[in-house]
Amino acid sequence: MKAMFKTTKTLLVVSLFMLAAPLAMAQQKGGAGKVDGDRASTVVARVNGYEITAKEVELAAEDVAAQLKDVPPKMRYPLIVQYLIERHLLAQKALKEGLAESEEYKRRLRFYQYKALRDAYFHKKIKPRVSKERIKEVYERETKKIKPIERVRARHILVSTKEEAEKVLKELKAGAKFEDLARKYSKDGSKEFGGDLGYFTADEMVPEFSKAVFALKVGEVSKPVKTEYGWHIIKLEDRKKVGPRPLEEVAPGIEALLLRQEVQKEVAQLGKASKIELLDPELKKLQEENRKKLEELKKKAEAAKKAKK
Repeated sequence: MKAMFKTTKTLLVVSLFMLAAPLAMAQQKGGAGKVDGDRASTVVARVNGYEITAKEVELAAEDVAAQLKDVPPKMRYPLIVQYLIERHLLAQKALKEGLAESEEYKRRLRFYQYKALRDAYFHKKIKPRVSKERIKEVYERETKKIKPIERVRARHILVSTKEEAEKVLKELKAGAKFEDLARKYSKDGSKEFGGDLGYFTADEMVPEFSKAVFALKVGEVSKPVKTEYGWHIIKLEDRKKVGPRPLEEVAPGIEALLLRQEVQKEVAQLGKASKIELLDPELKKLQEENRKKLEELKKKAEAAKKAKK
């Protein structure tokens, strides 16, 4: 259906409860949102007498936020509580078997203590720096730079030869419906949808196709158009200009970016005043290779930016 599209999307499926350490928990109505004051100590479940509070649910939500982003908000709360129930069942069993005295437990405890300190510092000191006003300011500044992009909706019939394309065009002129001929002749997957390609921008199609379709008027049918995929007959269904997405849709992304910048700034300052030693020779080698790659990418990005001006 979209053979001529230059880019494709890949769906990455991850395990629901794989532990993660995201920068911030998604705050969505119906999910496990932020709790303060008296609500924080509200008991939501018990496991052999151990009380799971609303605050613990909030903290657990931070661990699994990345894995729950595609789960409807109203389904997250019970899933997180179930995750905690499973955690405490296994933890209680570990205590009974004396694992609290094991070296494995002590190593993990030290690791999670430092993670907890880092997370506490992030929420207490760094996150407040990114306010709603700052997010809005960035949005307004960046959207001023964005020009509305034209998108079109088109149908096409893809055949192998120019002769076949001219035959299709002749039948169209004789009164045949475009959708019917697409289902009959097209060798592209879109034939099942009457040749409908949906909406797309100029840079989402190969140049020859884009040049032809964007030159059409709504309702107009093209002459045979040759691309690397074959010969096309194209019909323009609609065209419209699309501006920036609404603030509420992009605010989480802007917030995450600003928070990441704040973390990087803080770490850079701390690093200058600290003694950091890399002792593994292989680690030093890999770090240097990565540094060179990043420098190359930076130079290419700067060159591309200059070329556009």
